[in-house]
Amino acid sequence: MTNKRLPPKERTELLLDVALKLAAKHGLAKITRSQIAEDAGVSAALVTERLGTMVDLRRSVMRRAVKTETLPVILQGIMVKDPYAMKAPAELRQRAIASISA
Repeated sequence: MTNKRLPPKERTELLLDVALKLAAKHGLAKITRSQIAEDAGVSAALVTERLGTMVDLRRSVMRRAVKTETLPVILQGIMVKDPYAMKAPAELRQRAIASISA
């Protein structure tokens, strides 16, 4: 990543994007602040400052997954009955479930 200082909102968006990619690859329950920080080129403390607790972070990642239609993460949410995944449009939930056999 770049060492360019980003405005707080942009930094938060970048961290969420990185966290979403990690969740899709490794699983939402397995991502850590350290992984996100390393991939984003920032400190773990900044991840905590921008995204809050791990509960807050995972909630934000699931919201982002639904918004961006990131099926692997939505599927993970459905499997653990995450409230945001369960509130996703039915068609999106169906696509996430169908992605298992794809």
